[in-house]
Amino acid sequence: MNNQYTGIAKVFKALSDPKRVKIVDLLSCGEMCGCVLLKCFEITQPTLAHDMKVLTEAGIVTSRREGKKTIYALNRETVERYRLQVDRIFQDNSGNEP
Repeated sequence: MNNQYTGIAKVFKALSDPKRVKIVDLLSCGEMCGCVLLKCFEITQPTLAHDMKVLTEAGIVTSRREGKKTIYALNRETVERYRLQVDRIFQDNSGNEP
């Protein structure tokens, strides 16, 4: 199977959880510390850590350490690349106007 499709499937799988979609939405406004993200949900820290790992492994989110804090950000380059690929998949090639 083409790596392009494997990557898109990984992104779709990462975004198949509403909580992770909300995390991406929150990060679309800018970087956030994990402790701030945790306050936006009624979940435990290990659950958030798992969700962040899934998003990071899919390439949607990046992380960096600042002392004891982990700062998360949307990987805009990757998100844009996958958005363009998904747009091509769903593009109407029939020649018919909507």
